Amino acid sequence: MSDESEVLEPEIPEIVEEPEIIESTEPTADDLLAAANDKYLRLAAEFDNFRRRSRAERDALYADVRIETVAKFLPVYDNLARALDTECADEAFVKGIRLTMTQLVEILAGLGVQPIPTVGEKFDASLHNAVSQVSEEGIDAGIITAEFQKGFTLGGKVIRHSIVVVNA
Repeated sequence: MSDESEVLEPEIPEIVEEPEIIESTEPTADDLLAAANDKYLRLAAEFDNFRRRSRAERDALYADVRIETVAKFLPVYDNLARALDTECADEAFVKGIRLTMTQLVEILAGLGVQPIPTVGEKFDASLHNAVSQVSEEGIDAGIITAEFQKGFTLGGKVIRHSIVVVNA
């Protein structure tokens, strides 16, 4: 046979595998400490957020309860104001009503309740409720000319809108 019929196969170099370096999967003391510290910081942040959220909810609830409580006393204020506007011959009776009204106003002020300014002020729909319009000479349009019921605020929130008459 001839040498030509033989197929020469190329020599394939032998592949030598390098030994794998197996790293330890066990965490080191530093890894454990870092994980514990991270867990502690996350828990502390969660607790701080919870405390802030709870404080804000408590403050909002307290403000709402104060507003509801004050609102229940406003009819007493209205009745005393009507009593003071009524003519009465008994001066002692009028003096008693006046003293009671003064005391109620002082208590409301001590709680932070403020009356809403009305007559002579510009109408503001967020504070006033207009029930009528009049046309008076010499007064600009949008100015309140009369008040039917006093309105109040507490901490910037309207407890009750003032019921007013506005100049057209």
